Amino acid sequence: MGEMLRLDNITKSFPGVLANDRISLDVREGEILALLGENGAGKTTLMNCLYGQLKPDAGQIYWRGRPMEIPDSHAAVSLGIGMVHQHFMLVPVLSVVENVSLGLASTRGLLLDLEYIETRLNTLSREFGLEVNPRAVIWRLPVGAQQRVEILKALYREIQLLILDEPTAVLTPGEVNDLFAVLRRLSARGVSVILITHKLEEVMAISDRVTVLRDGRVVETVKTSDTTPHELAHLMVGREVIFDVHKPPLKQGKIALEVQNIKAVGERGALALNNISFSLHEGEILGFAGVDGNGQQELEEVLCGLRRIREGQVFLHGQEVSHYKPDQLHQLGLAHIPSDRLDRAVAVKLTVEENMVASHISKPPYSRRGILNPKAIRQFVQHSISTFNIQTPSPRAAVATLSGGNQQRVVLASALGHQPRVLIAAQPTRGLDVGLTQQVYERLVQERSRGAAILLISTELQEIFRLSDRIAVMYRGELMGIAPVEKTNVNQIGMMMAGVRLEQQEDSLP
Repeated sequence: MGEMLRLDNITKSFPGVLANDRISLDVREGEILALLGENGAGKTTLMNCLYGQLKPDAGQIYWRGRPMEIPDSHAAVSLGIGMVHQHFMLVPVLSVVENVSLGLASTRGLLLDLEYIETRLNTLSREFGLEVNPRAVIWRLPVGAQQRVEILKALYREIQLLILDEPTAVLTPGEVNDLFAVLRRLSARGVSVILITHKLEEVMAISDRVTVLRDGRVVETVKTSDTTPHELAHLMVGREVIFDVHKPPLKQGKIALEVQNIKAVGERGALALNNISFSLHEGEILGFAGVDGNGQQELEEVLCGLRRIREGQVFLHGQEVSHYKPDQLHQLGLAHIPSDRLDRAVAVKLTVEENMVASHISKPPYSRRGILNPKAIRQFVQHSISTFNIQTPSPRAAVATLSGGNQQRVVLASALGHQPRVLIAAQPTRGLDVGLTQQVYERLVQERSRGAAILLISTELQEIFRLSDRIAVMYRGELMGIAPVEKTNVNQIGMMMAGVRLEQQEDSLP
């Protein structure tokens, strides 16, 4: 295979951050190259430099052996480089064929062009297994079909190199398999693919080679068949990572949280939760799976007092708390790891110390009768910094000065450091490297063993299966079913994620 692309010492910095530090890599014709690294490793920045959306500070891009300047995405496409972003660049109210036509020069009159484009799209669809109706309106299509439209847009423009930025983040397991089949067809026809990802299992399943980035630098490029997930994880984080989670046998206690037929509306006034009912027991982890945007965030907010319930009831330890505020729920022993760290989890202008005790400051031992106990606060914060390995110059440093991973550690310390009776853990490992992710898993299992009731919301299926005792699936605001983890598998969960309801709902373990 000949060399299609070479990046030579690409460097890109932003104020206070060196995002890409002299990165060099190459891509061969018909190759699937995985660009692997944790959040913040510099993967997307590098590809945006290649796609003309950012200008490198230094370094050279070579396209088929020739040095190239790529001032914008139009120049990239004209060379034969296409990119499917994590958040799709489609106009929802237009049809598939109209979206593909955007930006193309009209030579035969608009209606004739659309007719020609539709014919060509049907041919491409059959050739690459990208089934989609050219006349369908984008907003009516499921996410997997919208992604196929983005790929068709690129193929229509006869791209030779396709960049995919975290393409499986919004897909069900079945849609992931379909996407990988498409990528193999592209590769077989000589189209090269760069797959930006942080998921080790995807790298092993689909790539020919993998380039690992860490802290903006290339650590190593290896042939996928010559490596292992453990070796790749070590390259990603710079230390040994253990993937096993030891989960003791379940000791199910009383019902700690009960939800009965709740309905709630989303930001746009449409029904986001529709007749959701389930129970969560002491000493268990109930995992909520589903493609992001199917009601998980609204469920999180309802349970934590951040969103009003239209109908239904919520009970905490037998006490109705349907319309309680967050501080009232905290008083009853409910803790929350929010999915949105910056908006909901931390106050970036406050100190590490203030963030850790903010939700508990009105309770002993931190205060009595309105008088603070500085010694107790200091002891808890110092213990938490040590326990959660928070890298901070001082407990009184502003959280804004900490890295994203250390901000998440502060969130975890605040939520887990006070032995909650019920924990709502939403995307608890988002933005964390694989090493810290393992520590979070172990801590959640410890809380389970202590008797805490844990509701885990995650878009990472591997995480759901590793930690959960039962798995629930959300689809378009409805509960598709709940099943004990040992009685289900990825295929069944994937079908529910696509809207197939479980015939017999298991809302309790045998």
